Parts: sequence; structure tokens; C-alpha cells
Amino acid sequence: MILQGVDSRTGPSFSIGNRLARGLWGVVWLLLFRTSPRPFHAWRVALLRLFGAQIGRHFHIHSSCRVWAPWQFKAGDHVGVGEGVNFYNMGPMEIGSNAVISQGAHLCGGTHDYTVANFQLRAMPITVGERAWVCTEAFIGPGVQVPEGCVIGARAVLTKTPEDGDWSVYAGNPAKFIKPRILRG
Repeated sequence: MILQGVDSRTGPSFSIGNRLARGLWGVVWLLLFRTSPRPFHAWRVALLRLFGAQIGRHFHIHSSCRVWAPWQFKAGDHVGVGEGVNFYNMGPMEIGSNAVISQGAHLCGGTHDYTVANFQLRAMPITVGERAWVCTEAFIGPGVQVPEGCVIGARAVLTKTPEDGDWSVYAGNPAKFIKPRILRG
């Protein structure tokens, strides 16, 4: 999908087919997704599915959210996505069931190889595990896997997959392990 050997500063990084699909999605997003009333989650899900997203039951996404490439987006059941979330999914992105992505979070699946002269674009997958919570305005970087049940604190910056495992709390910039996540009741 990403063109190799192209100077991404001056030329296109994606095939014409990809750019046309994103252009069409952009028009649909602007006219039908972005303008939809607040409670029309099912309508927005239908539009995402029309463009290839694989989405489970009870997926709530607000009209102010962006999904860069719906055909590379997958989400489980009972997922909540707050206002203004940006899914910059140049590569595959998957959100596990019962996860929450809070308002203003940015999941960025693309980067550049700054060690080569043409600044080659690279797409990397992102996975958010089941029952995880990406808090307000947190940043999840390319290639990161948020483990099951983890909490990524407000405005945290997670640039690598945490090593402390499932059911942990991370916060800060860069995000660091804070404590285990223990559910009560």
C-alpha cells in the first residue's frame, strides 16, 4: 500500500487507488459522518462498515472522530470512543471488546524512517487490548500494543508496548508503569 523508494516530502506515499479511496471516504465523512446528530452511533458505524471496517455490536463513536482508513479498522463489542479521537491508521488498527478510547486520544499508526534520505513512510499496526482504557488526550504511537485491561493515563505518551503486562496503569510522557490495575466489586 505504501509506495517504496519515493521521497515522501515531495511525492505521494500511497497508490492512486488508496488516495482515491481515502478521498471518497473524506467526502462521506464530511457530508454524512461529521454532520450526523450525537445519538446516531449506528449510522456512523454503518458508514464505517460500508468502507470496510469490521466493527462488533454496541460500538459508540462520535461524529467528531476521525478514522483515516476504515478498511484497516477493526473493533470488538461494547467499545466506546469519545469525542475528537483520531485513529490515524495507515496500518491495521484493532480495538478489543469492552475498551474505551476517551476524548481527544490520538492513535498514530504511521511514522517516517528518518535514517534514509527519502524519509520513507512506514505504517505500523496498533492494538488496544480488551477492557483497556486509553484516557483523555493520550497518544499511542506506531507499532504499540496496549495490553488487556491496561489504563493509559490522561495525556500519556506511549511509544512502545509496555513490558509490565496486562492490567496495569501507565501515565506520563513517556508513559511509565504506575501500579497494577485492580478492579473492585
